[in-house]
Amino acid sequence: MSNKLGAIIIEGHVQGLSNTRSLGEVGISVYVVDKTDCIARHSKYCQKFFRCPDFQSDEFADFLIDLAIKENIYDWVLIPSNDHAVYTISKHKNQLSEYYKIITPEIEIIDKIYDKIKLLSVAESIGLPYPKTQLFSEVNDSLSKELVFPVITKGRNGLSFYKATSKKAFLAADEVQLRKQLQFIESKNQLSNSFTQELIPFDGTNKTISFTAFCVEGRIKSYWMGVKLREHPLQFGTATFAQSINIDDCYKQSVPLLKELNYTGVCEVEYLFDPRDQKYKLIEINARTWLWVGLAKASGVDYAKMIYDYIIGNEPEKQTADKTIRYWMNPYTDTAYSIISILKGRLNSKHYLKSLLQKNKTNALFSKGDNKPGWAYLLNSFSFFNHR
Repeated sequence: MSNKLGAIIIEGHVQGLSNTRSLGEVGISVYVVDKTDCIARHSKYCQKFFRCPDFQSDEFADFLIDLAIKENIYDWVLIPSNDHAVYTISKHKNQLSEYYKIITPEIEIIDKIYDKIKLLSVAESIGLPYPKTQLFSEVNDSLSKELVFPVITKGRNGLSFYKATSKKAFLAADEVQLRKQLQFIESKNQLSNSFTQELIPFDGTNKTISFTAFCVEGRIKSYWMGVKLREHPLQFGTATFAQSINIDDCYKQSVPLLKELNYTGVCEVEYLFDPRDQKYKLIEINARTWLWVGLAKASGVDYAKMIYDYIIGNEPEKQTADKTIRYWMNPYTDTAYSIISILKGRLNSKHYLKSLLQKNKTNALFSKGDNKPGWAYLLNSFSFFNHR
């Protein structure tokens, strides 16, 4: 075993697997923690795997403390790959910091990110564009004249909203449908815990842009950008095929945003291009690495290693993304959902086949000398339709 301090990768799905490989490849000891039989536990770089309580629970924080004591891994680095885990670690940061090195920001900062209304308030204060938004306190509140259908209703805090309603979002084509949705939401949760936004017109080309960065006290040290080319479900889903990209407007908008948040660590800022006014509008921020973080690494920006170096006291090497167009693909989900999209007439078969011939592709699951996680993913009978 390496004499270096090790790292705990929390949630071993695709992004956790990428982080496990990033650190393991340079000789850093890696343990993986998850509440399910994740794929990262099968990586040759995972030295130990531990099953844990639900990430949302206070018991999860207790579990991490017990783990540090039992395994004698004091001062190891915690790297969460899941929003629930981020929130719990932030909530218990003072206590957990007695046992681990933690980069996750304090709860005051995390609340400004995961409470979407607080995040939009930050955006408003610095003049950052975002979709037209309305808050309903009662089902029969008058509609804002600025709100144009179709609209989408989401939770101020997506974690608790999904738990209460079993849906991430509700799409309404007209006022009648919206009122019914608001009534349902009110029956499951307080209506004030939700918000309604205009749906930015989708012309098939304005895909979700991810601006990602490693920051220290709001100052961007390294950054990388990518775009989801294919996803499931269409338009609001999880990436199955993605591409590196560079959009100057997204960088310029993210600089004051992350400075205002005084953010330290790795984050993903999502933007959507609005063809009506030609602006990139803020959708959300994830205070962690994201599903296709492996594409950033392939482009020259290794976020897991930067987190590790910074948190143990070393100055992280400034990494600049190369200009080569690179791609990332989950071979299983992309194949399955692309076939479905082709059959439904939503994807051109020639475009799909052409994309498979692209060079500089990163495989989300299979890596030279470390293929077991890919086969483990395949053996999961629900892997195509039960993503996190």
